Amino acid sequence: MPTADKKPEHGESAGVRKHQRILQEIVEEEEGDTPSLSLDWMQDNLEWGVKVKPGKKGLTIGSLNVGIYGEIPEYHPDRTRSLRGSHPGEERAFIANITLRHKRELWADNAADLYEEAIQKRWVPATDIPWDTIEHLPDDVERAMCQLCTELCQQANVEYETVAGWIQQMSYGYHEVKVFLASEVFDAARHFDVFRKRALSNGGGLGLESRAEVDRVILQSNNDWTSTSLFLHILRGSFTQTLYRYGELYAHNPAEKAIFARCLQDKARHLTYSLAHIKYAYSLQPRKERVFHGVLGIAEAQMVRDLKDPVLPESLGVIMGHGVEGVRTGMRRVGNLLGDFVRTYLANARYVGLERSDKLPEGLVVYRDM
Repeated sequence: MPTADKKPEHGESAGVRKHQRILQEIVEEEEGDTPSLSLDWMQDNLEWGVKVKPGKKGLTIGSLNVGIYGEIPEYHPDRTRSLRGSHPGEERAFIANITLRHKRELWADNAADLYEEAIQKRWVPATDIPWDTIEHLPDDVERAMCQLCTELCQQANVEYETVAGWIQQMSYGYHEVKVFLASEVFDAARHFDVFRKRALSNGGGLGLESRAEVDRVILQSNNDWTSTSLFLHILRGSFTQTLYRYGELYAHNPAEKAIFARCLQDKARHLTYSLAHIKYAYSLQPRKERVFHGVLGIAEAQMVRDLKDPVLPESLGVIMGHGVEGVRTGMRRVGNLLGDFVRTYLANARYVGLERSDKLPEGLVVYRDM
């Protein structure tokens, strides 16, 4: 664990007084109307003398949480961009659109560690994917793969737009969450990038826009971040994660396998934050049970509508059946995929304290029981 050396607190230290005296002497020696220097700003420090040392994992963002810098408030009233632990300076501050100022509205204990993981495991679509391993595929398989990539681009686009919109409303008192979610925005942009490249890299191209009923719900969920996270991560995220897992399983070449494996790792990180946050938020707000169930009920109904659109399921059937001729076998595998998604979703909802098994719409129950 990192350690911190702390010297006794003091206000106007001997060092500051020495600098004031020296600079004042310089000013007095200058000819002309040189303004006097007060250096009052050097006294504005809430905790002087804290020195953080790197631990086994280096100087991580979490290792800086020592002294007052580690005091994470239940409520952070400051509506400015002042950093947690900095000296308050209301006369200098710019009032920002900070609406999330309660810890319960966004916090997760794992956010700092997930941020470190995100920046350490970053990857580059242009160079870290073996694009030269992509070879010609039958036209029907290539069309289906391009359609899947189009859907995944659309999902990633909605994700980075949604998360970016919420970050600016979050208090700077909870910077660990803000920087982690910034890494999620970057991850989602990278997923958009890599699937678009796959669609255009083998003679295919982008396909049809999906019905995107769930996307609309996510983009329009502006009541609170926890509800948005239920939509974006617990429901949609469970579905996207399952698509990535099956994409890796039925990859046609090393490039596709690498794409889905990398994206799956990123998506697991996003879900890990959301599960921790929602569980924490729900534990402090048990009266919101009806609200959270209502939120998921709306999202589930829209998911059923999306799945009735044949474009994505049939594309998956062609991919997993290795062509139109094997689409019957492929559609059975699609049923397995959807069953895994529903069961994963129910397990995630149950983990945060929301039992949905007896509340699922029939359009999802049919897959749960497959």
